[in-house]
Amino acid sequence: MSAAHSRAKAYMDYSIRNRDGFVIITGEVGAGKTTLIRKLLSEFDDSVLVAKIFQTQLDETQFLQAVLVEFGLNPFNAGKVELMDMLSSFLVESFLKRKQLILIVDEAQNLNRRVLEEIRMLSGLETEKQKILHVILVGQPELNETLDAPGLEQLTQRVRLRFHIAALTEAESADYIYHRLRVAGAADPEALFARDAIPPIYEYTGGIPRLINTLCDTALTCSFADDSQCVSEETVKSAILELQWKPFNARSRQSLRPSPSPFGEVESVSHRDIGDLARAVAAMEPRLDGIESLLKSMVTVLQARNRISVRVSQSQIAQFLQQISAEIGKLQTNHDA
Repeated sequence: MSAAHSRAKAYMDYSIRNRDGFVIITGEVGAGKTTLIRKLLSEFDDSVLVAKIFQTQLDETQFLQAVLVEFGLNPFNAGKVELMDMLSSFLVESFLKRKQLILIVDEAQNLNRRVLEEIRMLSGLETEKQKILHVILVGQPELNETLDAPGLEQLTQRVRLRFHIAALTEAESADYIYHRLRVAGAADPEALFARDAIPPIYEYTGGIPRLINTLCDTALTCSFADDSQCVSEETVKSAILELQWKPFNARSRQSLRPSPSPFGEVESVSHRDIGDLARAVAAMEPRLDGIESLLKSMVTVLQARNRISVRVSQSQIAQFLQQISAEIGKLQTNHDA
């Protein structure tokens, strides 16, 4: 593990051992979050009961059902209140049997607010000294944005540890590649992957393990195809061309911003803007006759099939079209003024 992965693992170990609230682990796509979860799970013994949720695009009822299924129960004929009661009873009974209960949610950035509220309420089950259910939420950086949004203060106050898994450095990327080669049986990893191959690998992967895996695998395939015994800088560049990748910094995550309006901010719309809008709308006027014909045809067909009760008269259609024409006229008048 890298220093970042080791630290994240240590945080999870510590909080589980102390039954201490929430842990939030974030990282970019391909940073090794799910692998870290699997490493953690492999170390649990029979005294630990774990619910692992990897599908998170669920409503609150579906989420509770998923948790109960993971704990070995059958929740599918129960309502939400029954689900909560079933889960609470199971958690308390298991705790009294000296079981440690852990809920791990991967891809937690997809959880909606109602599901997060259910998780908060579940985490509220506690004795005088310790929590009954320990929660680990793992997700992409958007999870932090969700948790920091207004209205989730009660949840974030329960967070004991919060850690972001950073990408590997260039030196860590080299160590990672050579470690994997040694595990695979390479007696001399640097003879197989030349040192000059590392900089372009880092430039195009940004130190993200999953991308490193993909690029190195492609580079090995290129070397095999070229009957070469070593992956060189040129081999990596050939692999990059095969993958059609851009440098990592040129294709990394962009901040999500609302799409700009073609007419700018509403409060800054000028007469010129209104005129442009009026001309754009006026250009559509010749098509109104065609729209009218389509509407009339649609009404006729639906009424003939007698499948839908349509309360649209010919006069209403005409009135609707007149209103559109009137609005266009107003825009033109405002522009001329």
